[in-house]
Amino acid sequence: MREVAALEAILFVTEAPVPLGELAEVLELPKQRVESLLDELSKELEDRDSGLVLRQAAGGWRLYSHPDAYPFLERFSSSATARKLSPAALETLSVIAYRQPVARSQITEIRGVDSDSAVRTLERLGLVAEKERLTIPGNPAVYVTTDLFLEKMGLDSLAGLPPLADHIPPADTVDALEETLRPGTT
Repeated sequence: MREVAALEAILFVTEAPVPLGELAEVLELPKQRVESLLDELSKELEDRDSGLVLRQAAGGWRLYSHPDAYPFLERFSSSATARKLSPAALETLSVIAYRQPVARSQITEIRGVDSDSAVRTLERLGLVAEKERLTIPGNPAVYVTTDLFLEKMGLDSLAGLPPLADHIPPADTVDALEETLRPGTT
């Protein structure tokens, strides 16, 4: 079997990004050779217009779906076969990702609704974890995202999250929305 094919097979079956050193050890090759195989695999995927791309994420390498496959994956995600997070869990995950470390009470305040169930779901799925307990009355836990979150998002670090400013409406739009919510406004 070709070395690059063996590398591809490893990256296809992995459940987590595989560090370069581990790939070198498994393939019994020097790290420099594995780096060149990673480049070769990436080029092969691109040349054959594959539905997969090779990316470095969470300290290792893994295959991910190609961004151009998004419309097809979106349709698939609504099928009975696909498993997805609820809108509440997605909102909660977003708050934790951008505000971490963050306490449940802060998440609830930002979302405007109780978030305990969503936090428990995200913990159970391994996407968030309790980082520590604050030394204030009640000793609330604060939450952070995990390496699994980075992996699922295809990020190498939290610095890869898109800026929130790209998703915030202009000030005049926010003012107009808030005006409709003030008492005595019709």
